[in-house]
Amino acid sequence: MNHEDSVLLHTGGRVRHITLNRPRALNALNHAMVRHMREALDAAEQDASVVAVLLTGAGERGLCAGGDIRSIREDALAGGRASLDFWRDEYRLNARIARFSKPYVALMDGIVMGGGVGVSAHGSLRVVTERSRLAMPETGIGFVPDVGGTYLLGAAPGELGVHLALTGDAVGAADALLCGLADHFVPSQDLPALVAALDTCVSPEAVVATAERYAAAAPAGELAGHRDWIDTCYAADTVEDIVERLDGCGVPAAKQAAATILAKSPTALKVTLTAVRRARRLDSLEAALDQEFRVSSTAFTRPDLVEGVRAQIIDKDRNPRWSPADLAEVTDEDVARHFAPLGDGELGLGPAAGSTG
Repeated sequence: MNHEDSVLLHTGGRVRHITLNRPRALNALNHAMVRHMREALDAAEQDASVVAVLLTGAGERGLCAGGDIRSIREDALAGGRASLDFWRDEYRLNARIARFSKPYVALMDGIVMGGGVGVSAHGSLRVVTERSRLAMPETGIGFVPDVGGTYLLGAAPGELGVHLALTGDAVGAADALLCGLADHFVPSQDLPALVAALDTCVSPEAVVATAERYAAAAPAGELAGHRDWIDTCYAADTVEDIVERLDGCGVPAAKQAAATILAKSPTALKVTLTAVRRARRLDSLEAALDQEFRVSSTAFTRPDLVEGVRAQIIDKDRNPRWSPADLAEVTDEDVARHFAPLGDGELGLGPAAGSTG
């Protein structure tokens, strides 16, 4: 399959449709797809007849499960650098989406994880359904939330973003709306009608109004009812202290969160906590993406990424052997190494580079 097959383009009325088309791989992104999406956005922005872009995923299971982590693992094992080139272009695409000058409508139906969040949650009109399951599950494969995920999660109310970043838990529609990862809930049965209505729009304002017209109240979520213990426990200074608070606060869901966290890569957990908190202090998505590229470039060379993908995706034994194996063994120097400047290898988006692509 070439990239023209894996990203399908067509125009309905004055709306440019971009469809991720690897349904058997849950539309996982590869480098060619990222490049093709960028080309499609450039063309759509320059075409005065196009009033909006609509992103969808082929198949019934979801928009996009993330990046092609099997190939990333193979690249790491071979000592390659193709994954760094992929991330460089992927993160630039994320910034491009956030600064796209026309409505960018993402139908976040079904599974939307990792890189799938990156190509949708930075859009201007983000639609979830009762089937939506959004997650940044990177700590479970020895990696750290990227594609602007630390910026998005850092902006979530209270400590909700830290909770989702460390546990990797997936959330449904209402919780995605609460966390600022989506804008509208539309029942999945109404998506065909919404798409048909969007194709009749002749202005950006009509696209926005149409999305709002189809929006409904989302089914009740879970996180709002857990804000007390989440905001208290995740405000602790370190991952160790967070786990101790979760385990000792007397709430069963908090105790489960502690167990979930302790199954993740200790290094990834500590780097993730630092990355999200640093992202809160950054003044732009581009600055966060620059930081994430430094983190990803270092994580790529560490053993936990290869081992995490092996355990979760390759062998599926769900029994990763992390190195170091315990939180106490991960030093401040280990964490700081992930944020060190890369010299000539920086992503270099800067505070406003995404506005021009």
